[in-house]
Amino acid sequence: MLDEIIIAGFGGQGILLMGRLIAQAGMLEGKHVSWMPSYGPEMRGGTANCTVIVSSEEVASPVVTNPVSLIAMNQPSLDKFEPLVEKGGIIIVNQSLIFRDVKRDDVEVVKVPANDIANELGNLRIANMVTLGSYVAKRKSIKMETVFKSLEEALSKQPEKILALNKEALIRGEKIVSG
Repeated sequence: MLDEIIIAGFGGQGILLMGRLIAQAGMLEGKHVSWMPSYGPEMRGGTANCTVIVSSEEVASPVVTNPVSLIAMNQPSLDKFEPLVEKGGIIIVNQSLIFRDVKRDDVEVVKVPANDIANELGNLRIANMVTLGSYVAKRKSIKMETVFKSLEEALSKQPEKILALNKEALIRGEKIVSG
């Protein structure tokens, strides 16, 4: 099993947190992982992306040039990374902020109204968790229960209601894929 992922969007969208949660969940499941963040000089509002590798084999390099999976949280991210996705790969699109179709027909596309669902749940900051829930349900390279454990660690200093809201966002994202 090998999943090479690029997660990209604006700074402040929780891009790096999504990557950390995938990597942490992979580690908790005994898989080999790599997580490499990249962001512009302005954290909030600038560009941010990270690469994550989850593998049943050792990871030789953290560099991902042709990801199997792309999570694009905004239009510039889709524009930049869409051409790099491996043929037969998956592109998960935040359709709340991306208004064009994926141009390729050799990849599977999952459209997630992440910001819309986050607004329904009362907090725009959890759009990343909605999208992450869709990714987990689609790829199945990590388990949702393990993502919950990783989230509990990451948000251990937050009020319980924040943790519960993030878990609900993950579940809502999962339902987009699994019905």
